[in-house]
Amino acid sequence: MASAAPAVRDAGLLRSSAVVSLLTLVSRVMGLLRDVIFAQVIGASASADAFFVAFKIPNFFRRLFAEGAFSQAFVPVLNEYRERGSNAAVQALLARVYASLGGVLLLLTALVVAAAPLFAALFAPSWWWQGAAQFAVVGELLRITFPYLLFVSLAGVAGGVLNSYDRFAAPAFTPVLLNLVLIAAALLAVPYFSQPVYALAWGVFAAGLVQLLFQLPFLRRIDMLPRPVWDWHDAGVKKILGLMAPAIFGVSVSQINLLLDTMLATFLPAGSVSWLYYADRLAELPLGVFAIAIAVVILPNLSRHHSASSQQAFSATLDWALRMVVLIALPAALALMVLAEPILAALFFYGDVMQPNDIAMAAFSLRAYALGLVFFMLIKVLAPGFYARQDMRTPVRIGVIAMVANMGLNLLFVLALHHTLRLGHAGLALATALSAALNMALLLRGLRRAGIYTPQPGWGRFALQLSLAVAAMLAVAVALAMHWQLLDQAQWHAWGVAERGWRLLAVCVLAAAGYLLVLYLVGLRRDDFAGPAKAVSRQ
Repeated sequence: MASAAPAVRDAGLLRSSAVVSLLTLVSRVMGLLRDVIFAQVIGASASADAFFVAFKIPNFFRRLFAEGAFSQAFVPVLNEYRERGSNAAVQALLARVYASLGGVLLLLTALVVAAAPLFAALFAPSWWWQGAAQFAVVGELLRITFPYLLFVSLAGVAGGVLNSYDRFAAPAFTPVLLNLVLIAAALLAVPYFSQPVYALAWGVFAAGLVQLLFQLPFLRRIDMLPRPVWDWHDAGVKKILGLMAPAIFGVSVSQINLLLDTMLATFLPAGSVSWLYYADRLAELPLGVFAIAIAVVILPNLSRHHSASSQQAFSATLDWALRMVVLIALPAALALMVLAEPILAALFFYGDVMQPNDIAMAAFSLRAYALGLVFFMLIKVLAPGFYARQDMRTPVRIGVIAMVANMGLNLLFVLALHHTLRLGHAGLALATALSAALNMALLLRGLRRAGIYTPQPGWGRFALQLSLAVAAMLAVAVALAMHWQLLDQAQWHAWGVAERGWRLLAVCVLAAAGYLLVLYLVGLRRDDFAGPAKAVSRQ
């Protein structure tokens, strides 16, 4: 009977991951549809570059406050209060957290709105001193888009509370609203503005407000709808801030790297920011659907295992998450590298806004990002191994090393590729991928050395099974792509929407079927990924 509870818990873990992954998949598919529409409305023009910079700035801070350092500091403390305190204590903590975070973000938003040109110069320095037309546009757009940060960060706190109470569906669905509102702005509001990018900027503003309002009824259902109380001296608030301060840098290294890429891309030919944006959006599809979904689910579980001093369950949960990520990340990365141009063409190459050269340039970025996809995804599940134990220092130290490496690689690859092949933007993506590999390796080594994570038995056999399945998938994908002329640029430029779509979909479906079939033939079954309790039982 002792094993019944872990088995039930693990079944819930798998179900929760599946729910979050499914809803995140819906969000990412809607996000791709949004970007397809963006490509038709603004393409890869100078004004598109300006909009993407103005959207990246609040998005960067969002990932610090809503999904990054704040979330990683807040969830363990919240779970600690749940384990050791009363429901009233949790409510009091939440009331003070909402007031503190909301107050800081309100001041930050007011500052950025008032000094938008200064922030625009900070994130797009080359446009500022060159007097480029994009610079004035970025400043105006930033005044509209930045309040999104306030709304979506408070929605992120609500999502963290709901996740801690195992209500994963509502927070996972919330990003769908962002995409729906932006699609509506692109399709319905654009005709009312002289420049389409202003309609999209107001769509960003509205989307943040909608996401916050959507979460509130779900908080009420669990009796956690906060009434903000301003109290900076509260012990819980102090603890969260203490954990959050170093984590702001450590957890957001990949985002800082991407932002640095954007800044450097403003020095490159017009369109570079957009080429990186469209490539990054495709690379983030598997990252968001699977890695972030698994990370969201395991963090509360890891926090509970740590609070209960259950080291074996803690390590087994991490091991389960790593296997699940590798199972998805490796085939996804290789597929993106092989089919980069056909995928980009099928999604974005319509009409006269996007040109064939834009697709070719974005494909170089996508291949470079795909090289780092496995590492990006592994970071998402390794970092919670530290945060669940309220250890923020180690990821910060590792993050500093990775960021310094990224800056050096940026300069090396941008200079080398821009002056030789005019592919400086691809150099930025490649530097980001390699710095992610370093970040992942150091996180893994840190967990191993501290005795936090010990690999469970069976990794050698799993690696062999995975290699065979991936080889079969690649063979199917390349053979069909060549047979259906997907690798012939002249052909897919001439095809219409339906022709591109069915050929690419057929290749992807048949290659995925080959991958799953070989996994089955070499002995992998659903029970092998049922949860960490099974891994523990094999010891």
